[in-house]
Amino acid sequence: MASENQGSGAGEIAVVTGAGSGIGRAVAVTLHSAGYTVVLAGRRLDALQDTAAQAGDTDGRAHCVATDVSNPQQVKALFDFVREHLGRLDVLFNNAGTNVAGVNFEDLTYEQWSSVVGANLTGSFLCAQQAFQIMKAQQPQGGRIINNGSISAYVPRPHSAPYTSTKHAITGLTKSISLDGRAYDIACGQIDIGNAATDMSARLGVGALQPNGDVMAEPRMDVQHVADAVLYMANLPLDANVQFMTVMATKMPYVGRG
Repeated sequence: MASENQGSGAGEIAVVTGAGSGIGRAVAVTLHSAGYTVVLAGRRLDALQDTAAQAGDTDGRAHCVATDVSNPQQVKALFDFVREHLGRLDVLFNNAGTNVAGVNFEDLTYEQWSSVVGANLTGSFLCAQQAFQIMKAQQPQGGRIINNGSISAYVPRPHSAPYTSTKHAITGLTKSISLDGRAYDIACGQIDIGNAATDMSARLGVGALQPNGDVMAEPRMDVQHVADAVLYMANLPLDANVQFMTVMATKMPYVGRG
């Protein structure tokens, strides 16, 4: 049975991976502003500390834990911190990821493929599994896992086999967690994001290769719209769930892409 405040944000515990920049930073700051205690995870401690500073953390509700999500030991240490210092977990935003953009399929190296799979897919699995274990064992039981998919979970860009493959796989992971978590009040949803204005997407605003071979600048949207959407998903009571949500720049090439 869910506690009274589950779904309200106030007093709840959230973990955000990839919190040192971009979407992860925006979501972490927004969750913190809504009253969550937020554990910021990412590879660079200094970047996480910058996020905490941007959140204006004055009451110790932002905790920075340097973590490479592709490393099982580091992921376990992250969630051991949650267990030992915070005592429960209400929300995981599985956001950390990477890409190797613009590499011809025939030229991809095993190392490039493995780095994307490790961060985007294996990292999401490792974090979700640890979160699931906490949410299943805690009282009141349950919690919410939100996976960062992408519109690449539906349609690819040119030369994006590793990224597109992992994002399609995230959809399968989301559905599996939704099913397996049902008995324990663990909800799982996916947000599919298109052209949020972050450093990672800056090249899109300059010029991106299109399926017909043209290069064109693509519209982008304020990343805060993504953060607000994640907050909406996080704030739902556990008897309601956004299974899939697409948030994208209105005029970006998505419908009809390919």
